[in-house]
Amino acid sequence: MGRFVIQGGRPVCGVHTVAGNKNAVLPMIAAALLTSEPVTLTNVPDILDVETMLYAVKTFGARVVRDRAAKKVTITASRIKTASISREIAAKMRTSFLFAGPLLARVGRATLPPPGGDAIGHRRLDTHFAGFMSLGAKAVAGKKTLRFRGSLKGARILLDEASVTATENILMASVMAKGVTEIYNAACEPHICDLAAMLNAMGAKIAGAGSNRLLIEGVDSLKGCEARVGCDYIEAGSYIAAAAVTGGDITLKGIDIEPFEVLAGPFARFGVSWTIDTKEKTLHYSPRRKLKMKYDLGDAIPSLSDGTWPAFPSDLMSILIVLATQTRGTCLFFEKMFESRLYFVDHLRQMGAKIVQCDPHRVVVTGPSQLSGGMVTSPDIRAGIALVIAALAAKGETVIQGAETVDRGYVAVEHALAALGADIARLN
Repeated sequence: MGRFVIQGGRPVCGVHTVAGNKNAVLPMIAAALLTSEPVTLTNVPDILDVETMLYAVKTFGARVVRDRAAKKVTITASRIKTASISREIAAKMRTSFLFAGPLLARVGRATLPPPGGDAIGHRRLDTHFAGFMSLGAKAVAGKKTLRFRGSLKGARILLDEASVTATENILMASVMAKGVTEIYNAACEPHICDLAAMLNAMGAKIAGAGSNRLLIEGVDSLKGCEARVGCDYIEAGSYIAAAAVTGGDITLKGIDIEPFEVLAGPFARFGVSWTIDTKEKTLHYSPRRKLKMKYDLGDAIPSLSDGTWPAFPSDLMSILIVLATQTRGTCLFFEKMFESRLYFVDHLRQMGAKIVQCDPHRVVVTGPSQLSGGMVTSPDIRAGIALVIAALAAKGETVIQGAETVDRGYVAVEHALAALGADIARLN
C-alpha cells in the first residue's frame, strides 16, 4: 500500500482548479449504457473510482475512448454483451450497483453482486429494490447475487428515504419505462441535477430535478449526447479547510456557484468565509481573522449535523472535524447517516486533538489543539483527506498509510497540494 509523508506547518496558498464531481460522474458513466449511440462526458476527474467504473463499462461491451489531458471520455455501448458484473469489480466501489437501473431499462435484466466501497457504515439497498419492483421488475436477493428482470412500466414511487444512489438508479430505470413515473422524496443533490440534465440531453423527459419530486415521462429510446460533469464541491471544501487550518490563502477556479450557498453557513461557524466571483466562477479564501467558533444564542455550544441536500453533506463531516480542532471553541458533530464514519477520530486524538466520542454518531471537539505528527491509516476517502489536512496543520512528520483510498476521490492530491506549498510526498 502507498503512503503519504507530510511535513506539517506550511501554509496552503495559491490557485487550484476544482475537479469534476466524483458523485456526479459515476452515475453519468452508468447512464451511458442507456443508448447505443456515443455519449461524451467532459470535466471528468482523473480518479481511481472513475477508472474502475470505466473498466466495468467495458465489461458490458461498451467502447471507451478517454482523453485525460482534455478531461473527456466517450462511451459507446452499441450493444450490451452481458448484463452481469464481476464480484471483483463490485467489491471495489459502492456505485457498481448503479448499473442495475440502466441495464434493466436497456435489456430488461441485471445480475450484480452486493456492492463494496468505503467501510463507513451500513448502506441499505432496500430503497433500490422497492423502486425497481414498483416499476414492475422482479427481484431476487441472494447472499452473493442480486438479480432483477422484467419490463418496466411507469409508477408512483414514494422513496422510504431520500437516498442519492436509489434516486439515481430508479431515475435511470424509469426514463424508458412505459407511461409516467413519479418519484417522491427524491434526493436533491447537485449531482442528481447533473444526471437529469444529461438524461434530458439524451432525449429523456424529466421534470423537477433539484426538488424532492421527479416526474418522468417514458420514451422509447435515448440518443447520444455531450454532458459536462459539475464541479466537486466536496473537493473544494477540502482545499478551503486545508488553507484555513494552515493559515493559507487560496483561490479555487472552475466552481459552480449554487453548492457554496449551502456550504457557506456551516463553514462560517468556524470563522471561515469566502468571496465568489460569479462571472469568473472563482472562489477566494483568505484568513481575515483567527478561527473562532460562532456559538448559538445564549452562548450555547453549537451542533453541526449532516443530512440530505440542502442540509450539510456527510462527505464533508470528517473535514470539518479537523477544522474544528484548529478553531477556538467547542462544537458537537452529529453524523446521522453513517455509523462508522467517525471512527477515524481515534487517529486525530493520537495526533493530539481534544475530541470526546459520545457514541458512533456524535463527537465533541474543542480547539485549538496543537497536533503532532505520527503514523496513521486512512480508512476511507473522506477520512483520508481529513487526515491529510490534519497532517498539514501538525507539527513534525506524519505518515498516512493507505494513500489509495484518497485516490478514489481526489485527483493527484500530493501534486496539487505540493503546488500550493505543502511538503507532501507519496511513497510506495
